[in-house]
Amino acid sequence: MLGRAFKAYDIRGVYPDLLDEKMAWQIGFGVGRYLLEDAASAGETTPMMHNVVVGEDMRTSSPALKAKLIEGLNTSGAHVIDIGLVDTPMVYFAVNYLDCAGGVMVTASHNPPQYNGFKVCKRRALPVGEETGLAEVRKYAAMAEKSPPAETRGRVEKRDLWDAYVAHVRGFLDLGGKGVRVVVDASNGMAGTMVPRVFGRKGSAVEGLEIIELNFTNSKGEFVHEPNPLVAQNLAQLRERVVAEKADLGICFDGDADRCVVVDEKGGIVGCDHLTALLCRRFLAERPGSAVVYDLRSSKAVAEEIEKGGGRPVRSRVGHVFMKQAMREEGACFGGELSGHFYFAENFNADSGAIAMATVLSVAAGSSRKMSTLIRPIARYVQSGEINFENEEADEALYLLQEEYRDRGEIDLLDGVTIDCFSREGWWCNVRKSNTEPLLRLNAEARDRRTLDRALAEIAPKLGDRVEH
Repeated sequence: MLGRAFKAYDIRGVYPDLLDEKMAWQIGFGVGRYLLEDAASAGETTPMMHNVVVGEDMRTSSPALKAKLIEGLNTSGAHVIDIGLVDTPMVYFAVNYLDCAGGVMVTASHNPPQYNGFKVCKRRALPVGEETGLAEVRKYAAMAEKSPPAETRGRVEKRDLWDAYVAHVRGFLDLGGKGVRVVVDASNGMAGTMVPRVFGRKGSAVEGLEIIELNFTNSKGEFVHEPNPLVAQNLAQLRERVVAEKADLGICFDGDADRCVVVDEKGGIVGCDHLTALLCRRFLAERPGSAVVYDLRSSKAVAEEIEKGGGRPVRSRVGHVFMKQAMREEGACFGGELSGHFYFAENFNADSGAIAMATVLSVAAGSSRKMSTLIRPIARYVQSGEINFENEEADEALYLLQEEYRDRGEIDLLDGVTIDCFSREGWWCNVRKSNTEPLLRLNAEARDRRTLDRALAEIAPKLGDRVEH
């Protein structure tokens, strides 16, 4: 059962059926063994390299799972710095701020309340996924009960890092003395803790900032709506409230507040790729000519806007493991994914919902135009959104796509199959396999609706049975 909780990028399952306290202890032991070995193999000898940062989200099962996780970490010889109830990006910050071997966040992110899990990172908050350490963690966890404990058991220290974290995030906030009125939907998740601490609330907010709170209560780990801002129906409350309050914009976070989605002053949902294109100008102004990383499903307008801003566009495979790797390798100043993750060079190349919010507010305050007006020229092409297809023969379907379109456009295999017929026919698409299900995921874009509809009618029948939501 232990192995079923290990996913491509994290550890997750329904509590207590697929993830319980015993497994949390095993996972803690496995994480500790892996992180200490990873630090040693890199020649790290600093005093903090035996320390692992641990944080937790607001789910009712998090305290019990965290307690057993810490026991396992201590048994492996790892010292634990417990930073308490925090958003996931604060764990990334703490790992770098304290120069630790790694960190673990107890969270199930955007999943329903019966789920829980662990997000693991190593030195410099580098992600630990299936191909970057999680397989080793699983192996060590499976052997935990038969493995001898470390000669020196680890200890536990509680630390309050909020002052340092607030100072770090606010370094990205500059309202220029102008007022911004924003509705924030915390999705009953960790943004309900993070936003008041970082940005303040009525009576104590940053000067010029007015925050209208929505779904900030998180004491029971229950959700008014699913804490996934990528699903349009989960933004309905926010969209209505932004219009009703005549706010400048709205921001919705996921459960652990590492992702966010923006709504404009008319209640329109801003695509995260379009937001990447808008925000990149701010960072390119500080680092002219540097790279900006974006996931390959993004609109062609993203690369075009990066180049207009004097930057170098860099396409990346989908997923934070690949985005962070590209950020480091390319020396990028900024990066963004369709999933709502935004990455910052001055945040150790890690993603942060809090810093994304600070940047959005700064851009809004720095312009005389409304958010919808800022986004309109960027959203110049027509997009399909992600469409899923059931297909038990996904590899064969991808191969046939390559062969069929090889003479009609450019083909690349960076992540799935990307077919680019934009210059000749006015459309392009990417088709990828799901990491966890027998699905193919299609994202397409065209110069106009008619061209997109024609392309979808041609491509879709080749991908299997469409999954309707």
